[in-house]
Amino acid sequence: SPSARALLTRRIVEISDILDPATPDFTRRIGVASGFRSITFVPLIHQARGIGTIILTHSKAGFKLSEKQLGLLQTFADQAVIAIENTRLFDEVQARTQDLTESLQQQTATAEVLKAISHSAFDLEPALLTVCETAARLCAGDQAAIYKREGDVYRFVASFGFPLDYENAWRAAGPIAHDPQSPLVGHRSITERRPVQILDVTADPSYFSAMRGQSEARTALGVPLLREGDPVGYFVLARRRILSFTERQIELIQTFADQAVIAIENARLFEEVQARTHELATSLDELRTAQDRLVQTEKLASLGQLTAGIAHEIKNPLNFVNNFSALSAELTDELSEVLKPAALDDKTREEVGELTQMLKDNLAKVVQHGKRADSIVKNMLLHSREGSGEHRPADINALVDESLNLAYHGARAEKPGFNVTLQKDFDETAGTIEMFPQEITRVFLNLISNGFYAATKRKMENGGSGFEPIISATTKNLGHAVEIRIRDNGAGIPPEVKEKMFNPFFTTKPAGEGTGLGLSMSYDIIVKQHGGRIDVETEPDRFTEFTVILPRTNNPANKEKTRGQP
Repeated sequence: SPSARALLTRRIVEISDILDPATPDFTRRIGVASGFRSITFVPLIHQARGIGTIILTHSKAGFKLSEKQLGLLQTFADQAVIAIENTRLFDEVQARTQDLTESLQQQTATAEVLKAISHSAFDLEPALLTVCETAARLCAGDQAAIYKREGDVYRFVASFGFPLDYENAWRAAGPIAHDPQSPLVGHRSITERRPVQILDVTADPSYFSAMRGQSEARTALGVPLLREGDPVGYFVLARRRILSFTERQIELIQTFADQAVIAIENARLFEEVQARTHELATSLDELRTAQDRLVQTEKLASLGQLTAGIAHEIKNPLNFVNNFSALSAELTDELSEVLKPAALDDKTREEVGELTQMLKDNLAKVVQHGKRADSIVKNMLLHSREGSGEHRPADINALVDESLNLAYHGARAEKPGFNVTLQKDFDETAGTIEMFPQEITRVFLNLISNGFYAATKRKMENGGSGFEPIISATTKNLGHAVEIRIRDNGAGIPPEVKEKMFNPFFTTKPAGEGTGLGLSMSYDIIVKQHGGRIDVETEPDRFTEFTVILPRTNNPANKEKTRGQP
């Protein structure tokens, strides 16, 4: 029969279809009666003797088990042999029943510990608490504790059976250095790299003195926690009575010590993976930021080249318009002089005078708007120019102070009667920032000049009496960034204007006084070039305050923090 053949050959026998003519008649009849088509016979062998067969059937013909399944079947067969043999030998091994029971308890406890370890990969203490409690329970210990190595010191991390005030005292004491001369079993086990037992601690004066007030132990056992021969901690088990730990108990405690090492190593690897994951995430953010900045730079460069080309093309005809407009105004005056001696009646002369004056006024408007257009073209060229100077660390307080002085003296030179009170409040810890100082100075000059304009305008609207124009500049150290505030007590900005103020070419200044590019350029320099922020707060007839936040470096993490600032 196939079953006998499996036993005799010591091999698994498979019949893919019982209806095959080669199938023994008995097997075929059993298959037909039972409703299966495929059958597998696995021999049960004990000490070269066949003691039975595992038979697996399948309802489909041609069913074949995989190599992995066959290997698993063989494993089950081996386990079945063990089970059968254990049953046969039950009467003979009655004396060993207690040992088997203990082994089962140990295996169960080991499984519980491993389960606790697997569920606490990121939280070490629960796993080590399970190790302490299980070891004490199975080895008839009253108290257990584990110390974990941290560099050159050892820190208490878990215990079982000790009073709470003992645990609190150990935690408060902090980490302890390893003393190779220490009489304590934990330190001795680390020094000797083996389990160390003291049967009666009171018989060892040095040990008893070292542990006075810290334990009620009479018998103590120390087991080192070793990973590749190096200690990662130590395990202490104690009894309140004098009773030696047996060799088997010590071996079991060593098993639990190995599991504690696994738990500690898992926690360490988890922390390393977490740290590496964070590093990779940071690197990815840096890469994305660099890519975004590169794309933005290419876009700005292309736009700058286009803008520069357009501005250059406009500038020549614009110069002709401005020059010929001014020349035509002079020719109008000359025409009036030429017509004076001409014999014209009064009505004709009056009409000629009106037309001449109208032409002159129109030319003046052409000149005025031509100058505004010329100013816009110059700012476009400035906005699109290549190169931003040297990127280097610069003292932010010195830069703001220099910008205030330049803007103030520039305004005084342009308008001799100009006068504004400057207030400064610089944080001495503001320090330096990696930046393009030339570009940042342009931003500050623009913001300060806008403040001068707003404060002076409000003074003029109030008739110049009882109002003092004030511009204040403050800096503040934010750690990863520096905050700069430029505030004026001008007329403020209406909400509808505030929404558009950073748009290119948008301005509320009269014709010829503003190009609408200053705040747009400031936004690009602060946000796109330096990865910072620029915000504005304003109240009508009270103040306008620009807040600039510049990260100290181009680190993406700092950039994210800067974005999160209120």
